[in-house]
Amino acid sequence: MLKTIAIIVVLLIGGVLLYAATQPDTFRIHRTASIKAPPDKIFALINDLRRFNTWNPYERKDPNLKGSYSGAVSGKGAVYAFAGNQDVGKGSVEITDSAPPHKVSMQLHMIEPMEARNNVEFTIEPRGDSTSVTWAMHGPVSYFGKIVHLFLNVDRMVGGDFEAGLANLKAVAER
Repeated sequence: MLKTIAIIVVLLIGGVLLYAATQPDTFRIHRTASIKAPPDKIFALINDLRRFNTWNPYERKDPNLKGSYSGAVSGKGAVYAFAGNQDVGKGSVEITDSAPPHKVSMQLHMIEPMEARNNVEFTIEPRGDSTSVTWAMHGPVSYFGKIVHLFLNVDRMVGGDFEAGLANLKAVAER
């Protein structure tokens, strides 16, 4: 009986590991919101990391978050390093490209809770009297990440944060 249970457990673990190996090597998460504000106003709230952090949902997850700015004041080369609780982690974000008023690209380098380097993009498109803002993140998925993704819906978790952030951005931009 014990031998049968052990074989079943080994087969289940092997099946999970094999299935994880067949998962995509990259991920992409994105959310979009419509904001009744001009693209220039929204762009300024993203392209300046100090202003970005007035609506950034991760900044709000830890009241004791430690952060520091370096590099350019805004646009390409602006850097924000942060260290927070388990909801925020430790890492940095750097603006790698800035195309006013349509796009801001960033490199997110997470150190904790696990090492990761992902690309973050904000796309800003006028749509009549509103502006469509898309917050996207994409990057590689390690084998360990593939296993984690089998048990955690990362799109829902991070996507929920993006939705909250876009709602915060909307509230700030529409003032």
